[in-house]
Amino acid sequence: MKTLVIHPFDESTSFLEAVYEKVPLKTVIRGGLSKEEVQILISSHDRIMMMGHGSPLGLLSVGQFPGSGPYIIDHFSAEMLSMKNNNVYIWCYADQYVYHHNLGGFCSGMFISEMGEARIIGIRGASQELVDMSNERFTRVAGMHINCNSAEIICENIKREYGILAQQNPVVRFNYMRLHFK
Repeated sequence: MKTLVIHPFDESTSFLEAVYEKVPLKTVIRGGLSKEEVQILISSHDRIMMMGHGSPLGLLSVGQFPGSGPYIIDHFSAEMLSMKNNNVYIWCYADQYVYHHNLGGFCSGMFISEMGEARIIGIRGASQELVDMSNERFTRVAGMHINCNSAEIICENIKREYGILAQQNPVVRFNYMRLHFK
């Protein structure tokens, strides 16, 4: 299975590289391509993994994809993504994008990966140490299960193993409740 990883370069999301480092037969794009070139790559791969910063409207380009506008994955990508199996959508509010476009795969809702997000959300007891612990555990567990042939199994395994920390870590607890399979 050929996997395309779309992960716009941004230091604040570099920890997510651990999710896909052991994916075989992968093409990783971090920027430098036009939206049309990205669409061609989507069409030529079996599974698409998308991660970084985003909103319900899609995956932000964070200035890494010339001429793409604010999003590298948006409503224009949805039809092509609907033809792929086992996709992975990891960005804030990716679940809303997935549900709005009736897509399938493993997805995250609002996901706290930075201390500023924990403050905005109002997570009591959050600290940089707890955010770092959450990020490290999530990416390690996701990287162990990302090669499963079913997005549903990926989600179940990640939730089971990542969720172990939910009792002691309020950031994990918040994120855990926002991991989905559709």
